[in-house]
Amino acid sequence: MTDAFDPVAIGIVSVSDRASSGVYQDQGLPALQDWLTRALKNPIRFEPRLIPDEQERISAALVDLVDAGCALVLTTGGTGPAPRDVTPEATLAVADRVMPGFGEQMRQISLAFVPTAILSRQMAVIRGKSLIINLPGQPKAIAETLEGLKAPDGTQKVPGIFAAVPYCIDLIGGPYLETHEAVCKAFRPKSAVRPPRG
Repeated sequence: MTDAFDPVAIGIVSVSDRASSGVYQDQGLPALQDWLTRALKNPIRFEPRLIPDEQERISAALVDLVDAGCALVLTTGGTGPAPRDVTPEATLAVADRVMPGFGEQMRQISLAFVPTAILSRQMAVIRGKSLIINLPGQPKAIAETLEGLKAPDGTQKVPGIFAAVPYCIDLIGGPYLETHEAVCKAFRPKSAVRPPRG
């Protein structure tokens, strides 16, 4: 029963000059929505935004989503070293605190696939009671980053970043997120685990 789980508002932001101007179909928002719908047991209200690589517009969208009550805001795109890649700067500009472990782990996961992962400037910050995370731009990389790397037998080789997201949101005063373990097993200390509700 869905009412056994806290509802959550999640902001999903795709940053792309070309997709936002209609040159090609955006793939970031559908990829984020698909993965989160599969991973979370909670009822989700998505707040999608498709915006160009403009720092002030990205920052404004992030503030708007946090003010709208999004406990989690995920961005995709604009994290490389190219001049138009300004998502990290826009994110830092609205941050209360930086959470460097997320960016470190995202690069660690991506390095298993491509040596250019070290060029990524993905990061995560806290603003108020919201966690904002900059994810890669490619749908395949989004899922790999969130889920981590599994061995052929299904055991977890490298944890994905989403395993730490529910407990982080607990600590900053957000809703209690519960995951489908087949997609992503969230980690909480025993003292922070709620008993199942019927």
